[in-house]
Formats: sequence, structure tokens, C-alpha cells
Amino acid sequence: MILDTTIPAERAWNSWSDRPAALSFLPLGVHVTPVLYATSTRTASLLPPGPQLLLGRHATDASLVEFETRHAGTRIAFRYDKADPYVMRGAWTGLALAEWGLRYWVTLCLSAEDGAIVRYEDGAEGGAAVVAIGYRHVALVSADRAVQVTTHDTIEDVARDFEANGYFYTGSRGTEGRVIALRFNLEMMREGTFAVAVSDDPALAIAKARAALGTVPEVSACLPAQTGRHAGALDAVRDIMAWNTLYDGLNRRPYTTVSRTWNLGRFAVWYNDQTYAALMCGLFDTEMARENMATALASATPQGNFACIVTSNDAWVDRTQAPNGAFMAWMMYLRSRDRTMLEATYGPHVRNHLWWRAHRDPQGRGLVSCGTSDVGQALYKGTHFGARNETGMDNSTTHDEALYDPATRTLSTLDVGLNCSLALDAEMLAHMARETGREESAARFEALADRSRTLIRTELWDEARGIFANRQRDGDFVQGLGPTSFYPLICGAATAEQAASLLRHLEDPATFGGEYVIPNATRDHPAFADNVYWRGRIWPNVNYFIWHALRRYGFVAEATRFAERSMRLFDQSWVDRRISGENYSAVNGEASDQLDADLFLSWGAMLPMLGVAEVMDINPWSGWEITLAGEDARLGPVCSPIGRVTLETTGGVTTLRHGDIPVLRTDATGRLTDLHFGDGIFSCRLHCTGEGTLALPAIVHGRVVSVRLDDRVLPPKAGPDGATHVTWRDAAPGARLSVHFLPAE
Repeated sequence: MILDTTIPAERAWNSWSDRPAALSFLPLGVHVTPVLYATSTRTASLLPPGPQLLLGRHATDASLVEFETRHAGTRIAFRYDKADPYVMRGAWTGLALAEWGLRYWVTLCLSAEDGAIVRYEDGAEGGAAVVAIGYRHVALVSADRAVQVTTHDTIEDVARDFEANGYFYTGSRGTEGRVIALRFNLEMMREGTFAVAVSDDPALAIAKARAALGTVPEVSACLPAQTGRHAGALDAVRDIMAWNTLYDGLNRRPYTTVSRTWNLGRFAVWYNDQTYAALMCGLFDTEMARENMATALASATPQGNFACIVTSNDAWVDRTQAPNGAFMAWMMYLRSRDRTMLEATYGPHVRNHLWWRAHRDPQGRGLVSCGTSDVGQALYKGTHFGARNETGMDNSTTHDEALYDPATRTLSTLDVGLNCSLALDAEMLAHMARETGREESAARFEALADRSRTLIRTELWDEARGIFANRQRDGDFVQGLGPTSFYPLICGAATAEQAASLLRHLEDPATFGGEYVIPNATRDHPAFADNVYWRGRIWPNVNYFIWHALRRYGFVAEATRFAERSMRLFDQSWVDRRISGENYSAVNGEASDQLDADLFLSWGAMLPMLGVAEVMDINPWSGWEITLAGEDARLGPVCSPIGRVTLETTGGVTTLRHGDIPVLRTDATGRLTDLHFGDGIFSCRLHCTGEGTLALPAIVHGRVVSVRLDDRVLPPKAGPDGATHVTWRDAAPGARLSVHFLPAE
């Protein structure tokens, strides 16, 4: 049985199942699953998500996967690497034994989802477990001969056999069954190596697997990584996305789940979370990005909205989440320039936007409230709690004064965060419409964005407190504040005076400031002490939006400080403990101090996304931008409008490479924004002080037509390699440098 033939061969072997330590060859539904048994506790573990696993590096294509197991006090390091798309090599090393190694067992199980019989073949070179799926064969071999080979009906039966009978038991020995288990112990095999291969001939599959036992592929250098400033940020995004990517067999699709722990039922999709995963995967894997956005769009209802959550058990079609998807889709397009993705996302996001205005604005005033429609049979439908789910901030103090109105099926408050998201959504839809040739629609959405910004600016600004706030539709402002009070910056609604007041609140240690930012209740509000979910804790997705809000208004230094505090918060739990928190304490920065907070959540990676963005980002405010800090550093490879690029600074010189080819080199410090590499033109904006030189190695000096810095003509120079060099002095902030040249023939 072929499960999925659309997955590229390079990704076919991967950690697709709900057991993170298991390897699966997706097209055939074949699994290699490690099982651990400790005699000291008489417990076996199939290594589910949770504290038994310290999740290490993980390439998105599983060319390298590393993790550490912690069962019954014993620690074992595992490494998987890929010799070629059809061959995986594995190894384990006992790091610390809590009992005699003879009594601690590492077992490798080969099985297939369609219940195919696995056979064990012994030979002079050692044994091999082989399963045939149609004309394909998968062989599992080990460098050391297994101490014992047993057969079982299921992987769970392997664990039950150990727990019921211990490791001395020989009654389950066999050579064929639905599961073949190769058993090893840490006394005889403190270190072990195995390999698994796919072929169209069983002997060839065994031979390929055996050949892989002696190889150690060099894959580390190819992993997207970051050194220097905010070192490890890109690595963290990569690992969190890769470990949380699963295969949804019910809907026959790969997707990045919000969390393996929160993968309710057989699958679970939160609309916004899925678009966040799409954006983050787009840093290094455009195919994964498209898969995740397609999964998010699949939740669209006939009514027009995206469902808040869809699982194998329930579908919250009566409500949605804040309309952030068009923002994610537009940023994905700016990075990938994938028009097919843009066209696919435009229509569903238009319908969602218009649904908001039709169903969540009962007074027709242009400002929306959250609610729950009379459709579907979802849990919490028609309740106060169900309505506030639409903000995503389920128990936020901003909802404490809201009343649920059964007549309009909405809360009584105008939500500042929702309205800012809707204004930004309209603006992004205008960009998408114009890019795809829909001029009338672009003008319509620009007008909607302008109207929303005006209403936010005039009706949701609390002059007495100098901050934006939720407001009752009858006029009173609510007392509880959240970080969404800063969202008028991201949608462009705040005046200069309002923005200055927001900055004061952002830095005030009595409210939103402090070492750990940004709390989801002001520090002087009683709800802050609750320290549970949206009452006082820090949420990575909120930090991400506020960084963009600051950057949109040109508060670059403030955004940098905010990103630095966000990275310190993330690194505190990540560097040694590999925790990617769902949320964090605003008092001590801990992610693990609350039992109901997930410790490996996908959107936790939105904190290190800021560490990446501070070095290189592509956004609606300043286009493609890179920061030239001058210190030795490296970022990449990452996706960009010209393909996969790497940014590297050595000895004060920064080089941007497309693959292995240098396309830009400069000794300047500061920032380059609005980078554009086109046919016959290179351009960027300079935010650099003093004198600087920029080299364009891909542009031969003799083909240059003109060089301009705003209205000034600059003389190009030829470098030693014939490349074009441009030198400037005292450029005004934001000055545009343009190099026009004759395209290569």
C-alpha cells in the first residue's frame, strides 16, 4: 500500500509519526521504532513526546536528526543521518547508565502500517529484517548482531512483552510477524549502529543498508544555521519546525502541528498557528511553507470564515481567529515570489475578511467584536468563552468586562487587537490584489484599511491613559489592558503623538516594561499575579507582532532592544533544555513553571524568528533588508527572492551569496533595505554612516550604464576581478542606491 507518493524522495524518510524518535518511510508506511526497557523500573518506553526526549538538531529533510532519550535515569544519544534519499543510518551511544547495562535494552522494531509480514533473515554477515510492500523492499540491519530477535503483532506488544516478562524471556522469539524486534543491551552494545534501506530487490536492500553502516554523511554544514549575533536563532526555528512536522493520515497531508502534545485526536489545525508555521518554514523550505498554508486554507467554511480549530474530533466553524493570515501570506510572497501561492491564498482570505465585516459588526459602525455564529455543533458554541476564542487570548483580562449578547452573538466590547488585525488584513489584501492585477479590489481594500485605521485612531484611543484599549460599544473603555494595545502601530493607525505615548508604556516597568517582555496583563493589574495563560504570561506570537509594529513606525533601536530581550527570554530555556515555550513567566522568564504550558510549541519559534529578522528579514515595511553589524557572523542558507542565500561577515566585510556565487559584498555597517536584484538593475536603500563601498561581483564593470545615489551620479569602479564597485560618503538615511547595467547576453 502506497501511503503518499507526492512527498519528494528527499523527505520520504523522516520523523512523520506521532512518536518523535521513530523513522518512517512515508510512501510505504514503513516504520523503524526504537523501544527502551529498564529492568530497574520494569518499564518500557516507546518514547512519546515529552520529558523523556531532549530534541536536538533536525534537518527538515531528516538528512540529520539528533535527540537524547531519558528513560528510568539512563541517558542515550541517538543520531540519524541520510546516505541517500532511500537509505538512513542510525547510531546510539549510552551517555549515562542508571543501572547495569545488561539490564537496559535498546530495541529496534521494523513494521508496516498495512500489517505486512516482516521476515528476519540470518546470514554470515549478520541478520536483516525485511518487509515487502508491493514490489518494494525495506531492510533493517545492524553492525552488531542482535542479542535476540522477537516477533509481535504491534509495537505496543513489544513494550508489553518486556514489562510482563523481562529481558530473559525467550518465548517471543521468531523470524516472521507484523513486527520484528532486534534487541540489544547497553552492556554488550553501549554504542550501536544500524541502517535501513529501500530497494526493488530484497538482496539489494540488505546490501545497501549494510554499505551504509560504515558511512557517516557530512550533512551538518548544509543545515540552515546562524552564528555571531543571535547565534542559534535560525537553528532553533529549523529544529522546532522539523520536529513538529507530522503526516496527517486521515487527510493525507504533511503539516507542521502546533505541538505533538496538542495534536488532538488524529490531527489538529488552528488557523493562525498554521499560517505562522507556513511563514517560519518559508525561511528554508518553500514546499513545507506551501503545505502549511494549504492546511490553514483547508479550514475555510462555506460561510466564508476560517474555522478557529479543526480536529478529528471537532470543528469550531462558528468562530474563527484574528485575521492574520493575509499578513503571513504576503510576507511569504515577498520572500518566495511564488505567484501560484499568492493566487491560491487570495480568494479564501478575501472571503474571510468580508465575513468579519458582515458577521462581527452588529451596529455597522466599521469596528468589530468577537463572537460565535449559529452554525455547527462545536464545543463552547454560543458562549462567552467561545466568542473570546476568536482573539486567541482566551482568558485575557481584556475580556473580563465584556458581556455576551445572545441577540448579536457577539461580545459587547470593540476589541482593539481584532480591529488592528482586520485593518492590516485589508492592507495586505490590497497588496495581493494589486500584485495579481485586481486594481478595483486593491482600491476597495485600501479604502477599508483607511476607514479601520481612522476608527481605531479616534474611537479606541483612551486619552486619559494615553493608550489604545478595548471599549464597550456604549462608550466606556475597559480597564484591563493587553499587548494588543500596541497593535495600532502594526496597522498604521497611531498618530505620531499616540506612537510616542505607546513607547513610554512599552518601557514602563510598572506596566509592560521590565526584563522579561511583554506580559499579557500590565504588571500593576491584579490579573498579572495569576500567571496563567493570557493573564500575565508572555506569548511568542505577540512579541513577534510587536517587533513588526515597532519597525513599521521606524522605531528601529527600540525594536532591536525588544528583540534582544525576546532572544534572552527564549535562550534561557532553549540553550540547555531545548524548551520552546507556549508561553513564559513575565517574572522569571520560565516556560516550565506552569503545568498547562506546552514546552515544545511551534509558535515558540517566533521568538528566535526575531533573532533571524534582526540580521536578515523580508517584510512589507522595508522589503528585503540585511543588517551589517561588522562582527564575524553567518546566516543561512535561507530562502530569498533570488533563491537560497547565505549572509556572511568576516573581517568587517559582509558577503551575500546566492548558492556559492557572491552577489554583493560591502564593508559598510548599518542596514541595507529594499534590496532588489533585477534584470538590468540592482537597487537598495542605505542606512549607513560615514563612507562605504559596495561590490556587485555578478555585474561586470564594463556593462554598467549608470550609478545613482538618489539624484547624485556616482562613478562606478572596476574591482580586481572585474566586478562593479561603488563608493559613497555621508549618504542620507534611506538614500536609494541604483545600479543600471546591460543584462548578460
